[in-house]
Amino acid sequence: MTFTPAPTRPLRSGAQLLLHGGCPPPFLNALHTALARHPYRVAGRPEERDPYLADRLRSLVRALPPARTLLRDADGLATALAWAVVADPRLGMHLVTHTVLCSGSLVRLAPRGPASAEILDALDALDRGDARGSYLITETGRANSHLATRTRAVHDPERGQFVLHTPDPAAAKFGGVPTAAGRRLAVVLARVETRGRTGGVFPFLVELADADGPRPGVEWSCPAEVGALPLTLRNVTFRGVRVPAAHWLRDTAALDAEGNLTDPTGSPEARLRRTLSVGRELWGALPSAAAAIARQSTVLALRHSRRRATQARPVPGLPLLSYKSQQRALIGALADAFALSCAAARARELLGALLAGTETQPADAMGLAPWTAVNRDLSAYKAYTMREAERVIAACQRRCGHSGLVDANRLSGYRGFQHAFDPAGGDSQLILYDLGRTLATEPPASEATGPRPADPTDPQWWPAVLRAHEAALADGLRGALRTRRGHDPFETWNPLLDLAGELGEIHAARLAAEDVGWAGDRFLVDVGPPLRDALDALGTLSALRAARRRAGALLTAGILTPESFAPLAAETNRLCDRLLPHLPLLEGLFSFPDDIVCSGLGARTPDAHPREAVYSEVPS
Repeated sequence: MTFTPAPTRPLRSGAQLLLHGGCPPPFLNALHTALARHPYRVAGRPEERDPYLADRLRSLVRALPPARTLLRDADGLATALAWAVVADPRLGMHLVTHTVLCSGSLVRLAPRGPASAEILDALDALDRGDARGSYLITETGRANSHLATRTRAVHDPERGQFVLHTPDPAAAKFGGVPTAAGRRLAVVLARVETRGRTGGVFPFLVELADADGPRPGVEWSCPAEVGALPLTLRNVTFRGVRVPAAHWLRDTAALDAEGNLTDPTGSPEARLRRTLSVGRELWGALPSAAAAIARQSTVLALRHSRRRATQARPVPGLPLLSYKSQQRALIGALADAFALSCAAARARELLGALLAGTETQPADAMGLAPWTAVNRDLSAYKAYTMREAERVIAACQRRCGHSGLVDANRLSGYRGFQHAFDPAGGDSQLILYDLGRTLATEPPASEATGPRPADPTDPQWWPAVLRAHEAALADGLRGALRTRRGHDPFETWNPLLDLAGELGEIHAARLAAEDVGWAGDRFLVDVGPPLRDALDALGTLSALRAARRRAGALLTAGILTPESFAPLAAETNRLCDRLLPHLPLLEGLFSFPDDIVCSGLGARTPDAHPREAVYSEVPS
């Protein structure tokens, strides 16, 4: 069947720019066309799933700009990932490994100067979808393997090559290696050894397989299935695999004529930070994907609840959405999805500034993991949005009963993506631990003691509450550290990690809370009623819901009093009632086209245009 997209209209609303970035209509049109060409299929078995996903990925990457262009465009990258994840979370994961991490390493870390023919050939093959890209970093046998990579790349000066070697089964790489036949490339992280001396961890471009199967010396296990996000994951080992010197992604490092390694970064830790810098693009784009599937999940749940008649007494036949409890849960989820979208827009803007070179961030020392040392703010956004989106989607799933559990209805897959990406792409819990550890060693923030609005519906109330809570937690952790002077680092921090994680979590939540007001000023100034009123109400509702979820900690710490907390329930109910008439408008704005969602849970009515949600103009 040939897919013919409908003509598009320009995106003119600031609200649409907030949700989808500044991508021009031809970009979105090409993205939509590619994703609609292969409708969603559950496709559970690897032999069925992998060829299907290979076709989808090939269509997608051919529709997108080349990686060298896309990876310099924060809005384009984030939007492509968001749409791909909405269409199929498994496809989104493949786009991450194929383009963001594999091609991204080639673009950023190839030797300085004109790119070699080998690197250009690999990039072109990946852009055409003629080769599949993987990213092999994790070593399956030990925790925190990123900080102690044991896969070795031994320099062979006589042949001008490197020899990859897995020293034992615990050092096997774990990652996505699809079953489908064809050329398979991987960026493999390995520790360089030259002249008997160990250097830093660098990426290497490795030919894993061709049409005949694994290349000599490459061995992989049977697939290890992950039910939360069905992909073909394997253990991969290397037995004397020879890698040409041109495939060493050495960045600014070099080997002299005697084989001595020179690395201008100055230390193995700095080299690892540089090697993992492709994480910036991932963390800048992932929040947009999380927000997108949170929005789509709430739309599906709302539509399902509107159409699902119940037989409950005393009035059988009423739609689920007639019940106030259902309204509060799902309108609240819609509010939280909107707040996530504001945080995602801020992450895109931070990434754009980094890519443009207009903003830098001092490097943190590596702690339990390398992630906050690569970029503190973007790693915080990654950790926060992964967990918040999963919470939102889980609430929608519960409110849809058994229909929410059916794979074809999409909520399970969306939740699985969020669940899988909590440890993937930089473990979220380790990020929060390291955020808290770093914040506790810095001077107190002066703005935390500023005046706080008394009205909980004031847009500045919730950010001010979180600033005060963050400051109190940081002070408490600093005090606890003072009592443990003289202990070694492990004994110092071992009993305090939960406190550090809580501080990191509140810090990330505070950043996201401030982003709601920032997004209103940045995108919604020219958006008029009723849409602006509805979006403002969503922001306030999300803040009040967050305050109620954290009530125990806030009341215990004295940040809120029972008197200041008491009005929140009534205000929450009032906001839900205020938003109820605006649900059709909000669902139209938040939803993605039906022909890429492909869910029976909440399809639009037959007379609704499949592209209307994204391309129609809204009041401004």
